[in-house]
Amino acid sequence: MAAVDIDMPMETEAQTPFQEDVERQAEGFKEQGNAFYIKKDYSEAFNYYTKAIDACPKNASYYSNRAATLMMLCRFREALEDSQQAVRLDDCFMKGHLREGKCHLSLGNAMAASRCFQKVLELEPSNSQAQQEHKNAAAVQEYERMAEFGFEKRDFRKVVYCMDRALALASACHRFKILKAECLALLGRYPEAQSVASDILRMDPTNADALYVQGLCLYYEDCIDKAVQFFVQALRMAPDHEKARLACRNAKALKAKKEEGNQAFKDCNYEAAYQLYTEALKIDPNNIKTNAKLYCNRGTVGAKLKKLDQAIEDCTSAVKLDETYIKAYLRRAQCYMDLEQYEEAVRDYETVYQTEKTKEHKHLLKNAQLELKKSKRKDYYKVLGVGKNATDDEIKKAYRKRALMHHPDRHSAATPEVQKEEEKKFKEVGEAFTVLSDPKKKVRYDNGHDLEDDGGFGGGDFDANNIFRAFFGGQGGGFNFESSPNAGPGNFFFQFG
Repeated sequence: MAAVDIDMPMETEAQTPFQEDVERQAEGFKEQGNAFYIKKDYSEAFNYYTKAIDACPKNASYYSNRAATLMMLCRFREALEDSQQAVRLDDCFMKGHLREGKCHLSLGNAMAASRCFQKVLELEPSNSQAQQEHKNAAAVQEYERMAEFGFEKRDFRKVVYCMDRALALASACHRFKILKAECLALLGRYPEAQSVASDILRMDPTNADALYVQGLCLYYEDCIDKAVQFFVQALRMAPDHEKARLACRNAKALKAKKEEGNQAFKDCNYEAAYQLYTEALKIDPNNIKTNAKLYCNRGTVGAKLKKLDQAIEDCTSAVKLDETYIKAYLRRAQCYMDLEQYEEAVRDYETVYQTEKTKEHKHLLKNAQLELKKSKRKDYYKVLGVGKNATDDEIKKAYRKRALMHHPDRHSAATPEVQKEEEKKFKEVGEAFTVLSDPKKKVRYDNGHDLEDDGGFGGGDFDANNIFRAFFGGQGGGFNFESSPNAGPGNFFFQFG
C-alpha cells in the first residue's frame, strides 16, 4: 500500500503552563510517531500516536495520523474509527475526510466513500487526490452493479472479472472476496476459491460467508460429510444464512438419495436403483462431480437392465461433466462392446489407456482392437446364425439348415437376381462351415487372423457344392429339391440326380 501522508507539528495558541506541558509532551509523542512512520515502523508509530491521543484526546490530527498508520497496517476498520473521530472533532479537517473516504473505499463501501470525497471537494474543489478517489469510488460502484447482474445471469466468469477490478481499489472488502470465491467455486476452480476463503478465515475465523464457501468447495468435490460440517458451522455463526441453509439441505438430501440408490443396486433391485439415482440427479444441477458419479451409476444400472443405449447416454453425460472420469469411459466402452460398436469402444479404451497406462487397460484396448479387426471380416457365426460359443453339433445343424435354404437348385425357378443372391449366400454358408468345423481354422479365425491372407478362400478351387456333397455324403451332380407334402416353409428333401 502506498504511504499515507501524516500531519507534522503545528503551532498552537497560548495555553496555561500545565496545558503547555501536556501539549508539549503530546507533540513529542507525535514527532516520535512521525519518525517511526517515516522509517516504516508502523507498529511503533501506532504506539506513539496512541500516547499522543491519551495525552490530548481532543486533537484531530493525532487521530488522523494514527488512522494513517492503521491504514498502512491494513487495519482499515480501526483506521475508519480514528478518521471519523478526527472529523467529529474538526468537520473542516480535510485530511480526516479524505482518510475516512479511503477507509470506506478499501472496505468496499463505495457510496460512503463518495460522500467523504465530495466533502473534501467542497472544502477544496481543486484537490486532485479527492477527484481521483471520487472516480475510483464510482468505478467500484459500477463493478458492483455489473457483478450483481452477472450473478443473476449465472455469468460467473464476468463476476470474477468485476470483483478482481473492484478489489484492486477495495483491497480489504471481504464481501467482494467472498463473492469472487463463491463464483470460483461455481466455476469448478476449487483451489482458488478455498484459498480466498482461507485468507478471510485466518483474519476472521467466525466469518459465516467464508465458512459457507469452504463448505461449497468440499460439497462440489463430492466430500459431502465435510461440507455439511462447514455449513453447520456457518449457520451457527449466522443462523439466517440462507445459502448455507440451502446447501446443507441439498448436501444431506443428495447423500441420502445416493446411498439409497447404492443399497438398492447391492440388493439387485435395479429398477428401484435407477429411479433413486434419477431422483438424486434432480437435487442440485450445479454439483457436477457428484452428478457425474450418479450418471455413471445409473449407466451401470441401465447396463444391468440391458438398456445399453440408455446406459451409453448416461455415461456420455458423466464424461461431459467430468472429462477425467475413467470409470464412466470404461462403462461406456463395455456397453459399446456389448452392442458390437467396436470403433466407439476402441476410442474410449484409447482415452482410458492414455490417462492410466495399466496392464488391465492395455488388455481391454487390445481386445477391443481385435474385435474391431474381426468385425471388418465376414462374420461366419452370423452367416450360420449361431453364437460365438456354439458347439460342433450346433454348427453342423446350422449349416444343414442354411445350406438347404440357400442351395441354388431350390431357387432354380426364381428371377436371375434372386438366383445370384442365393448362390452368394450358399457360398458364404460353405465358407463359414469350412472354417468353423475345422478346429485349427476356427482358432485362427477367432484370434482375428485373416484366412484369405493364408490362401483359405483366395484360390479358384473352392466349391460350395463340394462342401455340400461331402456334408450330406452325396456324390455326382446337382440335387432336385421337392417340397415335402406336410412340411412348412423351408423344409425340403433332396434326391441325388
